[in-house]
Amino acid sequence: MVQQITKEKEKSRKILPQVKKVSEALTEVVPNVRWAPMRGIPFERRVQTATVLVWVFLLGNCLSIFFWSLWLPFLWPLHFAYLIYLWRDQSPEHGGRRSDWFRRLSCWNYFAGYFPVKLVKEAELDAKKNYVFGYHPHGIISMGAFANFATEATGFSELFPGIQPSLLTLTTNFKFPIYRDIILACGIASVSRDSCERILSSGPGRSIVIVIGGAAESLSARPGIADLTLKRRLGFIKLAIRHEADLVPTFSFGENDLYDQVDNSNGSRLYKIQKKMQKMLGFTLPLFHARGIFNYDVGLLPYRHEIVTVVGKPIAVPKLKEGQTEATEEQLLETQRLYIEELENIYNKYKDIYAKDRKQELRIIN
Repeated sequence: MVQQITKEKEKSRKILPQVKKVSEALTEVVPNVRWAPMRGIPFERRVQTATVLVWVFLLGNCLSIFFWSLWLPFLWPLHFAYLIYLWRDQSPEHGGRRSDWFRRLSCWNYFAGYFPVKLVKEAELDAKKNYVFGYHPHGIISMGAFANFATEATGFSELFPGIQPSLLTLTTNFKFPIYRDIILACGIASVSRDSCERILSSGPGRSIVIVIGGAAESLSARPGIADLTLKRRLGFIKLAIRHEADLVPTFSFGENDLYDQVDNSNGSRLYKIQKKMQKMLGFTLPLFHARGIFNYDVGLLPYRHEIVTVVGKPIAVPKLKEGQTEATEEQLLETQRLYIEELENIYNKYKDIYAKDRKQELRIIN
């Protein structure tokens, strides 16, 4: 027995130096990683992290569950029925399939509380009118847009009674089984022209939320920087004028601070690849990183950084004259000028409160 204990001690003496060497090697490779403590973290914060983790990897998890279920023969009749439903369902083009019960689930409060996300109102909105909300900036994943307009976690319905917003996304997102049904329940719809016009024509208060900068702007998303891809974006203004829907500039402080991005300066090889991907697929993939589940420096979870979304004052659009079917270039440019002016007013009013660590001022780019 004594000999066995002695042998175990000798083994430990041999192993411990090796463990120490591995630890030192890891420190050299990743010298600045701050590890999260295993104890002392409030339970609520752990639930918040788990909720955001599920959301970030939701698409991949939904696809994994669906394809794994294909190995179960007794589910094949359900798969057949579901595929027919996918083929026939036009909900994404018809304003979504909004569920107020689903939008008010407590999990969304944990999601918004992770950052946390806050909604600020600059002016009242008339429930008898329709609105086109322009959301800026895009960020990497538009977390603020989802929390504010696809859930009731920040109290949108209480702040703007009678206004029913539909956050819009690429039609491609509705091709993925299970995932599509979750975002449809959140009230998210397709960003196609057909979808936009159906929503704005469906009655008073019905409004759309468009993340104006799109994929191009996501490539500029970096902490402390607010570069908005807006100079050539006139389609949403044409749409608003056609439907006599007021424009509502919306700016989210902190949206660009959630992730770091690998350097992809204009003209670099990575930037060219990303732009080619955008032309081919309609979207692109920024190479981003932030924190992990058990550390604060490496991973794909967003940083815990406050997002404050300011909903600006509505801008009345010019009315089309009798016989006029589309807005003139002069009308478009003048409306765009007023829109950008209100965006700048929002930024300048709140930048010293919510963007204290900014590296540069707001810029409107191509």
